[in-house]
Amino acid sequence: MHHYLDQIYQELVIRHPHEKEYLQAVYEFLDSLGDLVDSDSSITENNMIRRMVEPDRIISFKVIWEDDQGVNQVNTGYRVQFNQALGPYKGGIRFHPTVNQSILKFLAFEQTFKNSLTNLPLGGAKGGSDFNPKGKSDQEILRFCRAFMTELYTYLGPDLDIPAGDIGVSSKAVGYMFGMYKRLTHRHHGSFTSKGITYGGSLVRPQATGYGLVYITEALLKTYFDTSIQGKSFVVSGAGNVAIHTASKIISLGGMVKGMSESYGMIHHDKGIDIELLSSIKDKNQTLDQYLNTYSDAIYTDNPKDLWKIPVDIALPCATENELDLEDVKTLHQNHVMAILEGANMPTTLEATHYLIQNKIPFVPGKAANAGGVTVSGLEMQQNAMHVTWDFDTVDQKLKQVMHQIFYRLHEESLRLNNPYDLVKVANILSFKKVYQAMIEQGL
Repeated sequence: MHHYLDQIYQELVIRHPHEKEYLQAVYEFLDSLGDLVDSDSSITENNMIRRMVEPDRIISFKVIWEDDQGVNQVNTGYRVQFNQALGPYKGGIRFHPTVNQSILKFLAFEQTFKNSLTNLPLGGAKGGSDFNPKGKSDQEILRFCRAFMTELYTYLGPDLDIPAGDIGVSSKAVGYMFGMYKRLTHRHHGSFTSKGITYGGSLVRPQATGYGLVYITEALLKTYFDTSIQGKSFVVSGAGNVAIHTASKIISLGGMVKGMSESYGMIHHDKGIDIELLSSIKDKNQTLDQYLNTYSDAIYTDNPKDLWKIPVDIALPCATENELDLEDVKTLHQNHVMAILEGANMPTTLEATHYLIQNKIPFVPGKAANAGGVTVSGLEMQQNAMHVTWDFDTVDQKLKQVMHQIFYRLHEESLRLNNPYDLVKVANILSFKKVYQAMIEQGL
């Protein structure tokens, strides 16, 4: 790493030694900027990068809510407002027991530069709580969402900070939070995205991240291999919203999904996953081994890592951070994988990322590949501002256009830098340049 950037990183390590997810995201970002720093002395002179890698503010608060037994429970809530140089803060809310400050800082940091790549006028943020919605009644989730929003609402607004749903936050939970926000502010405006269709939500929003991932895969295959998704085989990690819609879109375009996974294991069906059956299994909160009750020729193992051993053309990690490590990508490479694209946030370790680049395996990082969600959130905000509703095909085509544009801009920049197999570097450079210029022009 460039010595100036390494100084910034080491300072962060000293200040935040236990925030491993945040430090990993910053390291990967800084590691891409060395040549840019050498070519532009103003970057070091104004010390802008140092200001850019820490959030504008972190809001933390306790959330007191009553369970069905009448007992008051306590969780911790957060909102990390990272950067608003390009527009109001924008990023999801996550409810999961693993949520902590480090994870939300990493997600808000990534969100800042992901939003930059979409060319939408949005800054970056992320929020959530260590509340676990699994096993909770509908009334418990309602009471938690109301308590959470009571603490957070003063920091939100259509020109300030616009949250959306994320892991553990269903459309129903978004509705509960939006309803409480309206009760507290007496305003019905675009202060949330991922809303229900009946009160200002956008069509395609539930499918957006998965569909967007497939659209950028489509552009990659055309550019690098002059081919399409038709007839290609895939593995998709995860079995949640992103993975299900990713697999569904692949199948609709003539591809085959041979394997999917969850934290408890993975299912391999060489004839192609029946995505309607798998979706039904997950809707019933059942584990993937139930798939064998219908398809005895499928293979289930209790090790989700076995997913990466399946020989396929394309691998799409869509589950969680650091799920794809060096050994996994070596196995995929040995099995002649054509490309890997990130549907989750930072699912590939640094060592695995470097291996892919060195071995010239096309690899698209999450800040580009999974930008479909925030893209449609931006389109939802446009519809709210104009008081209109676009049909499914209109939103879907706009999403496809944005995702294709993101990829072609990355590829064009990679050719300019004479390294068409380091899309990580160009994604970081392009997103950085836009945020940097905005901060300079505004004196931030």
